[in-house]
Amino acid sequence: MIATPPITNDVVKSNIGEQSRIPTKLLNQDDFLKLVVAQMTNQDPLKPRTDTEFIAQMTQFTTLEQTKNMQSDIAQMRAQQQLLRGMSLLDRVVQVQSGDASPVTGVVKGLEMDGDNPKILIGEQAFDLNDIISIRPANQN
Repeated sequence: MIATPPITNDVVKSNIGEQSRIPTKLLNQDDFLKLVVAQMTNQDPLKPRTDTEFIAQMTQFTTLEQTKNMQSDIAQMRAQQQLLRGMSLLDRVVQVQSGDASPVTGVVKGLEMDGDNPKILIGEQAFDLNDIISIRPANQN
């Protein structure tokens, strides 16, 4: 008789792997199609589902996926618009009111990115574009 080592948690973890135990939270179109196929193969032959039910489900899923894609595109456009707005302020005199501090006035000398949010540089300080209260050309006093 050959002795086998006992099964421990370490053996199970190495065989299964930690990554395989993490459930996925997002369903995509392939997952939906797998569900539809499973429904069709396991349906009661005496009470089959109609095609219109599957078409309605597929339409809803497609609409949801298109909406998610559109939201992503809009977020990218918003970030690009903010960057363009910040670039248009270069070498202009702006007045910025940040919180309760007194307003700061100065020439915008650069942009700094904070994630997708551009900040204007006045001197060594970075300010959010939403804090701007006035803008004028640099050569105007």
